Amino acid sequence: MADTTLGHADHGAQRPAGLSGVAADWASDQRAFKNVSWGKAMMWIFLLSDTFVFGCFLLAYMTARMSTTIPWPNPSEVFALNIGGSEVPLILIAIMTFVLISSSGTMAMAVNCGYRRDRKKTAALMLLTAALGATFVGMQAFEWTKLITEGVRPWENPWGAAQFGSSFFMITGFHGTHVTIGVIFLLIVARKVWRGDYDTGAPGFFTSRRGQYESVEIMGLYWHFVDLVWVFIFAFFYLW
Repeated sequence: MADTTLGHADHGAQRPAGLSGVAADWASDQRAFKNVSWGKAMMWIFLLSDTFVFGCFLLAYMTARMSTTIPWPNPSEVFALNIGGSEVPLILIAIMTFVLISSSGTMAMAVNCGYRRDRKKTAALMLLTAALGATFVGMQAFEWTKLITEGVRPWENPWGAAQFGSSFFMITGFHGTHVTIGVIFLLIVARKVWRGDYDTGAPGFFTSRRGQYESVEIMGLYWHFVDLVWVFIFAFFYLW
């Protein structure tokens, strides 16, 4: 028995040193993601790749805005709503931001309730999060309709630089698609939580091991990412 243990120790000490050892650790999963599930690791990898995509979109927007010789439209005028006979700047955008940030709070509470195996509260909070997300998408659809009615197109707009329309529809549309997909998956996971699939270990898509609500946490990672991206869009596109 002693020889066997020593043999294992000698075998473990034979890992290469330096950068080769680091590469061996990562390649054989000796250190990285050792205690992380496959689903959570894949979500982190997806979010990292999506960060680069959104980053490229925002960089392209800033480049277009700073390089155009035609004046860029004033967001306070473009995104104003007529309320009571007066133009209120960015009121709809402020409400949309409040709704989406609030949904991040309800999602965090849903994950917390999932940790405590509180099935009904978890499902209810996920449904509330989905409702807030759907409200955000509905307000964004109203915003799109308003601007299209006023003459904004991907190739032109009545307030100045033509790049404004393409930047607006590309960035907000891509983010809105993420929110819509998130709402759909929130409803799917919430239904499984409500039926008790995670308590019984029922087979199916997005069902974790019995007694574990890991899918709720994975949905939380995605939803917080979507909310964080909106903060950058809000700052660069609407406040700049």
